[in-house]
Amino acid sequence: MGQVPAATRALRVLRYLAGQPDPVTLDRLASAVGLPRSTAYHLVTAMIEEGFVVHLPDEHRYGLGVAAFEVGSGYARQAPLQRIARRPLAALVDAVGHSAHLAVLHGRDVLYVLEERAPGRPSLVTDVGVRLPAHLTASGRAVLAALPAAQVRALYPDRAAFVDRHGTGPRSPSALRVLLSETRQRGHAVEEGEVTPGFASVAAAVLDHNGHPVAGVAVTFPQGEESPGLVTGPMTGPMTGPMTGPVTGPVAAATRRTASALTARLGGR
Repeated sequence: MGQVPAATRALRVLRYLAGQPDPVTLDRLASAVGLPRSTAYHLVTAMIEEGFVVHLPDEHRYGLGVAAFEVGSGYARQAPLQRIARRPLAALVDAVGHSAHLAVLHGRDVLYVLEERAPGRPSLVTDVGVRLPAHLTASGRAVLAALPAAQVRALYPDRAAFVDRHGTGPRSPSALRVLLSETRQRGHAVEEGEVTPGFASVAAAVLDHNGHPVAGVAVTFPQGEESPGLVTGPMTGPMTGPMTGPVTGPVAAATRRTASALTARLGGR
C-alpha cells in the first residue's frame, strides 16, 4: 500500500463514499479502501481541509463534502454522457433504421437528453428536453429495473404516484414490480402505445462503475410496422406463462449492445 500514490488513495476514498447511502465510520472506510486506520485518518483530514470530505463529529462518521458536489456538477455541465453517446446512438439508428434516444431519470420522470432521428421517420414526443412518466416509457422502465428495489419503492410508494397518459401501463406498486421483474428477465424494456398511440419502443439501461443506471437507450418505431427487430405475438420465454407484444430480436439486441458499449465507456460492467 505504501507504493500507492496519495492521489489514488484519495480517489478510492471518494469513490467509496460516493457509493454509500449514508456517511460511514473511519474504521469502515479504512477497511473498505484497504488503508491502515492511521493512514486513513490523515488522508480524510487533508480531504476535509479541501472540502471533499465532511466529518460529522456527533455521529463519528465521514461523508462527501461540498467540493465533491462541485466536481459532480462540473461533470453534469460538461455533459460527457451525451458526448459519449452521440456517435453510438447515430450508429444504432443507421443499423436499425429507426429513431433512437437517450434519457435520464429525473424523479419519477425521464428527461430526454439526446435524440437521433432516422431519415424519413416522423418526429417523436421524445424530443430533447421533454419529460415523460418513467413507468410508462421503455427507457424509464429499463432504468427503474436496474435500480435497487428500495429506491423504486421510495419513488412509487402508492397508487397516487402513478400518472395516467393513455389509459394503459402500471397503476400500482405491485403492477410495476411485475413489469420490472419481466424487464430484468427479458434483458430489455418494452412499451407499446403507452407514450404515443401507434408507436412502440425497446430500451436498455446504461450503468456506471457502481452498477447504477445512469440512462436508458431506446429505439422507437411505428407499432405493427414490419421490423427485423421485433417479433409480435405470443411466445414462451424465461417468464412463467406466455408473453405477448414485442420481444427480443435484432433491434432489441442492437439496443442492448449500444447500452453495453456505453456502460463499458463509463467503466461499468
